[in-house]
Amino acid sequence: MKDSPKNYMNPYKYKKQKINANVRLKNKNSRWLRYEVSFPTAFRIYDQPCDIRGEYFLPRNAKNVPLAIVVHGWGDRSAIPCHLLASSFIKKGYAVFIFYLVFHTKRMPEILAGHMPYLNTEDWFEGYRASVIELQQVVDWAYTRPELDKDRIAILGISLGGFISEIVMSLDRRIKAGVFMVAGGNSEIVTWNTKSEAIVVGHGCTRKECRDIRSGYPQYLAEVNEKGVDNVVPFCHCYLTDSLTFASGLRQRPVLMLNAKRDKTIPQAATNEFWQACGRPNIKWLPGSHITFWLWYPRIAGEITRFLATTFSDSAK
Repeated sequence: MKDSPKNYMNPYKYKKQKINANVRLKNKNSRWLRYEVSFPTAFRIYDQPCDIRGEYFLPRNAKNVPLAIVVHGWGDRSAIPCHLLASSFIKKGYAVFIFYLVFHTKRMPEILAGHMPYLNTEDWFEGYRASVIELQQVVDWAYTRPELDKDRIAILGISLGGFISEIVMSLDRRIKAGVFMVAGGNSEIVTWNTKSEAIVVGHGCTRKECRDIRSGYPQYLAEVNEKGVDNVVPFCHCYLTDSLTFASGLRQRPVLMLNAKRDKTIPQAATNEFWQACGRPNIKWLPGSHITFWLWYPRIAGEITRFLATTFSDSAK
C-alpha cells in the first residue's frame, strides 16, 4: 500500500475475550476423536462475520497431552498435508488442531472471495491480521482445555501458513516450538525472485513501486530489532505482513525449518535470510520442489517428531 504511515505499530494486538466455542463430535475410532470447533473471531475482516473454524483431533483418554496447531498454505488442497500430519501426531499422543485460514473457502469472507484469485494489498493485510490474531485465539482456547499440557504447544505452518506461523510464534510466547515448512521471509525477494506467476501478478505493485516502498525497510528492520515492533512506525503496512520483521522474536527459541532444495515458489534467498535473522535455527533441506516436497513425507514426519520430542523433553527438565 502506498499511503501515509499508519498510526499503529503492531496490528496483531487484540482484546482477549471469553471464548464460547461450539465443539461438535464428527467421528471417532478406537484411537481418537475428531471434533469440529468454531468460535467468534476477535477481528472481523472487512467487518464481515467470519467465525474461527478448525478440526480438533484428540487421542482417547487424553490427559495432559501436547498440542500441535497445524496451519495450511494457499488453496484448499494445501490442507491435505495437514491431515497427514494430524494422523501421524495423534499416533504419537498429541492433540492436533487444524486451523483454517480466512483464505480457505470453508470460511472465506464474501468480499475476499470476490477479489480472488488475485488479492490486493489491503486484502493481504486484512487476511494476515485476521490470521495472526485468530491463531493467538486458538491458543487462548487451548488454555481452557483441561486435557492439554499448556507448556507443550507447538505450531506447524506450511508455505503461506508457515509465514503466518512465524509471526504468531514471535508474538506469542505461549507457543513453545515452531516448525516452518517451505517458508522463509523477506516478501520483496519472494515476490520478485519467485517462479510463481500467480505471486507476481497478484502482488499489486510494479517492481519499481515495490522497490521504492521497500527502500526504507532495512532501516525499519534495524529499529525493530533494537526497540521492538511495538515502538517503531512502519512506512507501509506491507512491512507488517513480512515475517522477516518478526524474526528477532524467534532467536534462541525452538524452531525447525524444513525446505525443498528445488523450490521455485519460495526462493532459497528468502529462506536463508529469514534463517539468518532468527538466529540460524535447525534447518533441513529436503529433495523436491514446493509441491513434491511432500513425497518425502516419512522423513518430514520423522524430523518433526524428533524435534518436538527433544524440545518438550528439554522443557520439562
